[in-house]
Amino acid sequence: MGSMDGRVAIVTGASRGIGQSIAERIAGEGASVALVARTALPGTSRLPGSIEEVVERIRSSGGKAEAIQADLTSPEDVETVVARAEEALGPVDTLVNNAGVNFYGPALEITTSRFGVMLQLMVHAPFRLCQLAARGMVERRRGWIVNITSKQARHPMGPPYPDWAKDGCVPYGMCKSALDRLTTGLAAELYGTGVSVNSLGTSGLVMTPGVAVVSPHTPENAPVEPGDAMADAALRLCTSAPDTATGQIVYSMESFGRPFPDGPWALSATY
Repeated sequence: MGSMDGRVAIVTGASRGIGQSIAERIAGEGASVALVARTALPGTSRLPGSIEEVVERIRSSGGKAEAIQADLTSPEDVETVVARAEEALGPVDTLVNNAGVNFYGPALEITTSRFGVMLQLMVHAPFRLCQLAARGMVERRRGWIVNITSKQARHPMGPPYPDWAKDGCVPYGMCKSALDRLTTGLAAELYGTGVSVNSLGTSGLVMTPGVAVVSPHTPENAPVEPGDAMADAALRLCTSAPDTATGQIVYSMESFGRPFPDGPWALSATY
């Protein structure tokens, strides 16, 4: 018996990295998982990983998963995700908005097109997926939404300003800050309906395939967290009581208001 037996979840950006680890973790706890990403098949992206490969791993371990190929920078694709997931697996009660991208560089030099991609993928798409998925959750009075955020959403305090504020992440931080405001606002609106909404970010650096590509831009000596920390923290948020654990912005090595009872949760990070 798993802690998510009988549950149906959508995880975006599930072809690799954090999304993949969260999808595999909750599938291991019994959830049927719809894995959403643009890369459906191996060898079709410059980065390793595809949702078909992750689906195969989940199924080979006895879990249930379906691949939902969608480009979340396309509003038309976003509109189809929840309906396709429910057609394949049943009513969705869990949504993990993980898909993201960062184009590093000085704020004054980021192109309009690149900023538009970031805004669509990390603000517009999560907002619309919340609308599409949460309506059914509210009707059934049961649901969990986890938005994957970042400490780049914090407001730099200064002068002098901390080094992390100079990493060329202004548009990325703007998008993640908007995502956190979606979390807290939607949690307030839905409080008492049986639906929780929380933001979860990394406490330290997670060297995903995407991060590896831009690793020259990551802070030197950034603390690296255990590879399973995000998956474990996401599972905890997806199995916590919605009437008490909602509207929180937490990080993988921390809990909502209390230490996790096990694991190396004491990492102090500035990244």
